Amino acid sequence: MSSPPKQPGSFDNPPNYVFPHHCLTRTLRDSRKTPVVLVACGSFSPVTYLHLRMFEMAKDYVRQNTDFEIVGGYLSPVSDMYKKPGLLNAHHRVDMCSLATEESSNWLMVDSWEAFQAYQRTAVVLDHFDYEINTVLGGVQTSDGEHRNVRVMLLAGSDLIATMSEPGVWSPVDLEHILGRYGTFIVERAGASMDQATDNLARWRHNIYLISQLIQNDVSSTKVRLFLRRGLSVRYLLPTPVVDYIEQHGLYLDDAVGMGPSPEKGKEKESSGSTPKKEIYLGNSVAGAAEETS
Repeated sequence: MSSPPKQPGSFDNPPNYVFPHHCLTRTLRDSRKTPVVLVACGSFSPVTYLHLRMFEMAKDYVRQNTDFEIVGGYLSPVSDMYKKPGLLNAHHRVDMCSLATEESSNWLMVDSWEAFQAYQRTAVVLDHFDYEINTVLGGVQTSDGEHRNVRVMLLAGSDLIATMSEPGVWSPVDLEHILGRYGTFIVERAGASMDQATDNLARWRHNIYLISQLIQNDVSSTKVRLFLRRGLSVRYLLPTPVVDYIEQHGLYLDDAVGMGPSPEKGKEKESSGSTPKKEIYLGNSVAGAAEETS
């Protein structure tokens, strides 16, 4: 069974936290459709055009193949407590994501709730979005004024499905909560096969939507950081404001600079011994997952 969602008021918010909803569509265009919000969890160190492109691919897929209507999208950068090579501190990562979305999108937002506190399991992060959108904001409405709850769904690369299908990596309770209660859109990534993984997750197949990548793009944050350390240009791999921000602050000249504090013992685990790597959610390939690809 799926674990119950957090109760109203039970979420611990970072200081001065305000849930962003300025780009959230509050009235459905088509009352026959189910409102959906996409949530992408990852390191975003730094955010690339591929991270943003995945939202657009999902939007096209939803419009052409489902009865959903997307009313908003969110990037949720991981906490500093999820320490890993190349993980710049949360303030820089949130700032870069904000610059990227403000420059390029009228429907994507950055939520800092996960970034500015202790490590949070993905299931809890999705509960947080569900609470803020449906309990606090009251969901959305149709043109006739009918109230509708918004369905929160995880957006990820196919690396995620590969880890979810591996025994012992994710807790069964969290898998049921994420895939059973919420569901996910999985974007195909080079080097990560989706077929075998989805076979192992057959019980949730109705909640897993697979999106083929029609134009292959293997840009990863790992490659971008490597370019920066070698003094190579990364323009047109990242949004221009993000490139300017990196140059202004002298970031990624050394991967050890600007990293967050070490995680508390056990915080890097999902629960019940599961240890998924959040950085691979928007990743490049299973082979590169251990290094970091988002």
